[in-house]
Amino acid sequence: MLVVEDDLTIAASIDARLSAEGFSVTVAHDGPAAVEAEAATSPDLVVLDVMLPGFDGLEVCRRIQARRPVPVLMLTARADETDLLVGLGVGADDYLTKPFSMRVLSARIQALLRRVERSSAAAEDRIVLGDLEIDIAERRVRRGGEPAQLTPIEFDLLVHFARRPRAVQPRERLLSEVWDWDVQATGAGTRAVDSHIKALRRKLGADLIRTVHGVGYALEVPA
Repeated sequence: MLVVEDDLTIAASIDARLSAEGFSVTVAHDGPAAVEAEAATSPDLVVLDVMLPGFDGLEVCRRIQARRPVPVLMLTARADETDLLVGLGVGADDYLTKPFSMRVLSARIQALLRRVERSSAAAEDRIVLGDLEIDIAERRVRRGGEPAQLTPIEFDLLVHFARRPRAVQPRERLLSEVWDWDVQATGAGTRAVDSHIKALRRKLGADLIRTVHGVGYALEVPA
């Protein structure tokens, strides 16, 4: 586990909580150190503050996601929707707004790890729907023969839709089944779903996922 936080008190509290839960934790306090620590340790998950010295958490997220897909839980001191959507757009899987409780942080981390474990254990190796090809074993996606680089949560969201083509998926169901969130326990909202749908449309085509107003989304079977 990599924790990136410039506030020494918060960093120490997160380190203590995660260490008590049995995780091996590396802590970094600025952007350059975070990128170096991720490359050196290849963590299973990154807890990443947005406001950092050196360069900010958004740039850290871009750089580590370019190296390899890794789940990122982003911490932000501001609840502004634009900031949250930018964070999710650069590859973060989830976010928490400060101040937060360690109980909620732990629940969110456990949910992310369960999702990754469940995805890795999926039985099928490949899904093909028209010009959309999903290699589950290698976590690769192509549309029309062109590769698309997806973050871990974007990939899992796409696989969830691809297993249920044309079926409407309510946002709350997606939070439960893809993110593995208990909405009440984690304080989760639906903005994360909307942001990742936008990212999938941007990377794979606006026609791929249909909005069902007032309900959720559905995958249109590509031609």
